[in-house]
Amino acid sequence: MVTETDYKKMLWHSRRGMLELDLLLLPFAQQVLPELADEQQRVYRRLLDEEDQDLFACLVDRVQHPEPQVQVMVDRIRAHAASNRA
Repeated sequence: MVTETDYKKMLWHSRRGMLELDLLLLPFAQQVLPELADEQQRVYRRLLDEEDQDLFACLVDRVQHPEPQVQVMVDRIRAHAASNRA
């Protein structure tokens, strides 16, 4: 499990300044991230290293992320967003 400080950093880095990304990442980070296993949290942290345009392209399903583990996280974020809209 990540420390409270690490969680707060990931939550802060989930705020991208691009509304579309904020609407996808912030609810996921607030509601799901604390429950994820350590490895999944590391993958999420890796996802946050992406440039906004690349991240946006992956999250709106225009491109697949080249790293399979990161793509699984992208799919999970999209599924979470879809479940919150229903």
